[in-house]
Amino acid sequence: MADKVLVTGGAGYIGSHACKALAAAGYVPVTLDNLSTGWRDAVKFGPLVEADLMDRAALDAAFAQHKPVAVLHFAALSQVGEAMAEPGKYWRNNVAGSLNLIEAAVAAGCMDFVFSSTCATYGDRDGEVLDEDTPQAPLNAYGASKRAIEDMLVDFEAAHGLRHVIFRYFNVAGADPEAEVGEFHRPETHLIPLILDAVDGKRDALTIHGIDYPTPDGTCIRDYVHVMDLVDAHVKGLEWLRAGRGSRVFCLGTGDGFSVREVVDATKHVTNRAVPMVDGPRRGGDAVKLVCGSKRAKEELGWQPDRSTMKQMIGDAWRWHQSGHYDR
Repeated sequence: MADKVLVTGGAGYIGSHACKALAAAGYVPVTLDNLSTGWRDAVKFGPLVEADLMDRAALDAAFAQHKPVAVLHFAALSQVGEAMAEPGKYWRNNVAGSLNLIEAAVAAGCMDFVFSSTCATYGDRDGEVLDEDTPQAPLNAYGASKRAIEDMLVDFEAAHGLRHVIFRYFNVAGADPEAEVGEFHRPETHLIPLILDAVDGKRDALTIHGIDYPTPDGTCIRDYVHVMDLVDAHVKGLEWLRAGRGSRVFCLGTGDGFSVREVVDATKHVTNRAVPMVDGPRRGGDAVKLVCGSKRAKEELGWQPDRSTMKQMIGDAWRWHQSGHYDR
């Protein structure tokens, strides 16, 4: 029988794509999700355990029932604005929930752990291509909570031998090219779906948060990775651990950034439609420019972000957007 992998947040955007990639690689993905932001109908590739990370008894029961060989941990609150306004919510959910999960994994003898972290742990490091050795200085409770979980994994390895791979990355975009799963948040906060909603008349206009950044066009710059490239890296990280290799941190990026206006212009080109826009104020906690490289991931994991062109990311997202799933 195929080995099972516990995927927290597997009903969400990245997690559901990871489940598809795991199934294609011969694993049975077991989604653990409280469905607060995920979608039941995104769980298509393995069983669903409806549970919250704050419920330790439910976690213990999931490990006992399914006996996973590893954990892929995606479940987290991840909105920068909310993290600035409600830091306690992020420390409680992300850190305390992850502690419950890590302790349950160790108690069950499930000692391979792949963690979805973030380059938001670095803070605002304008002009640098970030790598694994760049000093961390998060600007908000989201980045700080993810850094704390990274530290937690190091401590649990020292004490209990929990092996881990940590992935740090920025913006994820695109969708499953076959449109089985895709990106859908309520409320929607991610740039490309917001642009597509504006293109399609599902919102009046896209609000650009900040037009006075010290960048060529005044809007902030981010690195974007196609979701299918991203989850491919997570499967490679899982296989790295299962082959007996040591714990490792990998950055996942293209090394190239796109401004908000550049993403808008690319969307106009792909969809051949106008994008209604309004200018708005900056959001607290937003950095000017965040771009990371992936030299280590390419050399050690053999990872290549081949799909991570803006044209393909928007094209796949547009196909998903038009598939009718957004009308749920």
